[in-house]
Amino acid sequence: MEDNSGVEDCYYPLPASAAKADPNHSDGEKEETCAEEGCSHSSTKPGLNKYALGGAILASTNSILLGYDIGVMSGASLFIRQDMKISSVQVEILVGCLNVCSLIGSLASGKTSDWIGRRYTIIVAAATFLIGAILMGLAPSFPVLMAGRVVAGIGVGYSLMISPVYVAELSPALTRGFLTSLPEVFISVGILLGYVSNYAFSGFPNDINWRLMLGVAAFPAVAVALGVLAMPESPRWLVVKGRFEEAKHVLIRTSENKGEAELRLAEIQEAASVSASIRNKDKAGSSSHSGMWHGQGVWKELLVTPTRPVFRILVAAIGVNFFMQASGNDAVIYYSPEVFKQAGIEGEKQLVGVTIIMGIAKTCFVLISALFLDRFGRRPMLLLGSGGMAISLFVLGLGCTLLEFSGDNKDGWVIVLCVVAVCATVSFFSIGLGPTTWVYSSEIFPLRLRAQGSSLAISVNRLVSGVVTMTFLSVSEAITFGGMFFLLGGVMVCATLFFYCFLPETKGKSLEEIESLFEDQPRLV
Repeated sequence: MEDNSGVEDCYYPLPASAAKADPNHSDGEKEETCAEEGCSHSSTKPGLNKYALGGAILASTNSILLGYDIGVMSGASLFIRQDMKISSVQVEILVGCLNVCSLIGSLASGKTSDWIGRRYTIIVAAATFLIGAILMGLAPSFPVLMAGRVVAGIGVGYSLMISPVYVAELSPALTRGFLTSLPEVFISVGILLGYVSNYAFSGFPNDINWRLMLGVAAFPAVAVALGVLAMPESPRWLVVKGRFEEAKHVLIRTSENKGEAELRLAEIQEAASVSASIRNKDKAGSSSHSGMWHGQGVWKELLVTPTRPVFRILVAAIGVNFFMQASGNDAVIYYSPEVFKQAGIEGEKQLVGVTIIMGIAKTCFVLISALFLDRFGRRPMLLLGSGGMAISLFVLGLGCTLLEFSGDNKDGWVIVLCVVAVCATVSFFSIGLGPTTWVYSSEIFPLRLRAQGSSLAISVNRLVSGVVTMTFLSVSEAITFGGMFFLLGGVMVCATLFFYCFLPETKGKSLEEIESLFEDQPRLV
């Protein structure tokens, strides 16, 4: 058996069963041993693995589709309302139905990815969204437009679950935070592209401009489907299917050296064997051959007979996804023209221009967060983001309330305050909840539960997003925009407390080590 005494000084965390270092080993001896083992031991952390980065970028590109829809609908809905003569309630249904219907894709994606693999599930997501985009762009009536939104929503649901899970399973531990946050980076890029599309096509006649805005989403969907063909399959899915040589090949290419790849493979095989023994224990007579397993019994283990660690994991994953959408971020972006109108900005061009500024701010801060997520950890970024959002939403609520009582004589400083508060809200979201939700919920589930557990958590995400976006305007009309933002600020205070009490830090841990973090935590569940 290979001696690992010097390998552990490499930057990949060893499993608990790995050999411990000799305390008498000097640093020079360790470096010499690492060199003999093929390790890249040095005093600085290794850079990003290019193969893992390429796979993460290709998978995360799928998230542009959701981001583009969020951004483009903020402007397209204005022109659809004028062209089709629909009411504000119909606008809410049109905007929100994509999020509600993405619940279907999120629930189905876990089982699908366990069956056909992570890579081909990404193709399913892109193809489904492509069909929806074509239907929306060519829709002759409101019902057909709704049908296109429903189909596109299912594709979005698939995409939101599978992209972070695939990237988390492909990535080395010490760069997993950055790589798994890339889907949120691409969502932000998609939102910005949607805003730019609104601005570019707004000069066309009202019966054409919104069709162009929605229809061009078909092009990135095609690009994503073709790009997936160059991606490797998830090594963890390959191990579950008993395809160990293929898994080893992928791990060698996504690791710093062969020794690290073998250690990762050993951990994954150990986790897969534990999963197999649990499945066989729960269901007598089932086949022990990993290749025959397609995700059977996972829902029972998650919802009916969860162990205490699994229950804690489920609470953490569902909680972080719930608060991500209960923050109202999607609704603020979808209805940003309405929000900025309330803030005193008039004219469609000006409204779209301000939303572009907001999109740039959001994209810049999500990039900053992605770069520092592996350095500072998940908890600090979540706490900073949710706390900052709470303050920003309270300031925005105060500003909107002052504008409401000022009548037609709106003070310029209050308008500026509201615009800055909106940009600060989406920026703090991009620092914390935006990227960290996808990272955290995709990495904390054990291998046997990861796909379907993530799909359940993201289904809650999409359901809450749909409810918030379909009621945002109606509730704001009932309690005023100021009251709505005060309410959302209170929600973010609760979110900050939840993150502090229920979410352990996962930075630097391998996926196989994370489950133990939830076993002995002295928390509230």
